[in-house]
Amino acid sequence: MAKLISTLFISADGVAEIDPDWHFPYFDENMGRAVSEDYEAADVLLIGRDTYDSFAGAWPQREAAGGQDAPFAKQLGDMRKVVVSRQQPAFTWRNSELLDGDLVAGVAALKDSDGVGGILIPGSISVVQQLLAAGLIDELRLLVHPVAARKGRRLFDDGAQPYHLKVALTEVYPTGVIRVIYTPSAAPGAAGYDDAKGQVHAAG
Repeated sequence: MAKLISTLFISADGVAEIDPDWHFPYFDENMGRAVSEDYEAADVLLIGRDTYDSFAGAWPQREAAGGQDAPFAKQLGDMRKVVVSRQQPAFTWRNSELLDGDLVAGVAALKDSDGVGGILIPGSISVVQQLLAAGLIDELRLLVHPVAARKGRRLFDDGAQPYHLKVALTEVYPTGVIRVIYTPSAAPGAAGYDDAKGQVHAAG
């Protein structure tokens, strides 16, 4: 079964709807390496309609321009892109297709498909939220910026049950960005104040 990875730029207060004003000042070679690792882990991109329109409106032109980012643009163009949309988009970017049917059922089938080793969801907050709720995401890779955005759409929406996560990797970059890779985890055992009070010690 293919591993399904979500990768997101996120602020310290949980905003995953990035604003270029607080995102790009923190983008350095370390973050670039992390992004490259995320894309190298997958052979299929799973993206929402808004993310697709944004990518398709920029990356083909960057590939054609032949600039410094052209090799990465070509990599994106060559990848299979499965788009989540309620309507049939007019695909202008090569290797793009519409996800058939229901999101959860379609993604479960994609994970089980022969020849699919890894699936990456870049951005696409609503898609990530629905697949987290369905228990289909295997890794949540966050690049946490040292800024409280204070506005914008947050990754974790309101819900009845918490998501319990295990830290698989952390990296701290000179810019203050923290890379965290989470995997789903079972809830810890029940505990309360009586269990915790012995862990706090007075100074001196």
